[in-house]
Parts: sequence; structure tokens; C-alpha cells
Amino acid sequence: MIYLEGSKDSSSMTAAVRKSNIIEDLQRDILRLEGYKSGNNPAVDGGLGPIRDAFPNASFPLGVLHEFLSDKPEDASATSGFACGLLAKLMGNNGAVLWISSNRKIFPPALRAFGIQPDRFVFIDLQNEREVIWAMDEALKCGALTAVVGETREINFTESRRLQLAAEQSQVTGFILRNNFPKINTTASVSRWRITSLPSESIGELPGIGFPKWRVDLIRIRNGRPGSWDIRWIDGEFQPVPKLIPSAHEEQKQVG
Repeated sequence: MIYLEGSKDSSSMTAAVRKSNIIEDLQRDILRLEGYKSGNNPAVDGGLGPIRDAFPNASFPLGVLHEFLSDKPEDASATSGFACGLLAKLMGNNGAVLWISSNRKIFPPALRAFGIQPDRFVFIDLQNEREVIWAMDEALKCGALTAVVGETREINFTESRRLQLAAEQSQVTGFILRNNFPKINTTASVSRWRITSLPSESIGELPGIGFPKWRVDLIRIRNGRPGSWDIRWIDGEFQPVPKLIPSAHEEQKQVG
């Protein structure tokens, strides 16, 4: 009788494991059909800290379109900085990025702060935003690029869908930076982010500006979990901002 009960328990565990494996295989198939590149990217995922757990399979989606929103100049600068940190991980030692805009604000020598040599970026400055969307669509079809960044205020669903399809086909990752956007509308981007600047911390007792620090809001992520994190860039890595433990004196002040 004991043997039979043990066999029954073993069979139940085997069936549960088999069912779990089937579900995982189906989830991977669905992600692949939706354009996600299979497999992890340690160079990117390893430097994202807690953010990586928000993505499907805990891996930053490659070969898709990511959308970033900012409505103030300081937030646009923070967004560019955060995007450059991501691009540095994507590019590795031999990648190349096309940066397309009609009103470029980024200062190429500043890319070195994120471990990027400026000559690995190709900047295309165009006359109007309609040309930016067209150029980005064409650039995303070039598999020799690591990523394509486009700066524009507006993009409609049809345009974003075209960019998403081009990225899926070539597996080139697309970043669309919507600075001073007029309204939030529906797009086909896989993710939607909002990056805001936070006060930097001084480096020890040294004067001047400290390490960049941002609040990262992942508003939408397909098949993932949106969230909010305070992140800083130190020594070529994204790191979570440690929560300060209030001293006994500060706690006493808060209480009364």
C-alpha cells in the first residue's frame, strides 16, 4: 500500500513537471511569434539590475521598437542618458548606431561618459519629423546596425507598426524618443518608458556633479510587468539607488 501511494505521488509530480514544461514551451513560442529574439543577452541583462525581471524571460527585448516619452527638456536629457546606457550594452565592442533627428540635442563627445566612442554613432539631421520616421523605417531594415534611434514628437499607430515590423525582420533594435510629445496615443511599440531626472549624489567629498541618477518608469511592456525604479549609472553599469535608512534622530523628528 505504501509503495502504491508513493507511485501515485511520483506520477502526480511528473505530470505537474510535464505540464509546467509545456506551458513554458508555449510561452516561448508565443514570444517568438510576437517578434522577440530568442535567448538571453548577458551583456545587456547583467547590467540592468532589478529592471530585467520586468521583461519576458528576464531578458531585454531585442529586435523590437521601444518608445520613450518626455515632456520637459531636463527629462529629455535624462532619457537620452538612459538610452545611451542601454545602447552601450547593446553595442559591445563592435556595434554601430544610427541616430536620426530634426532637432538634435545630444552632444557627441558626452557619449564617452557611457563608454561609447562617438565615431561609432552616425548622426543624420533632417529638415522635419516626417523625414525622421521615413529614414528610421529604412534604417531599421539594415541588419548591419545594432540599433536605430529616432527623435520625434509625434508618431501614429500605422507608422509605429511599420517600424516594429522592420525591426522584427532585421532584428535591429529601435528606440523612438518622443520629446515634448503633444499627446499619448496608441502605438505598436513593445515597451513604453518615461525617464525623469533625480538629484545626483556627490562622489565622496569631491565637489561637482555626481553620478547620473534617474527614476525609470516602465509604463508598458508586452508580456512583462511594468514597474518603477530609481537607477544610477556608475562605472559603466546601471545600479539601483540604495534606500537610505533614517537615523534615530530623523525618526524622532518624524514622530513628533
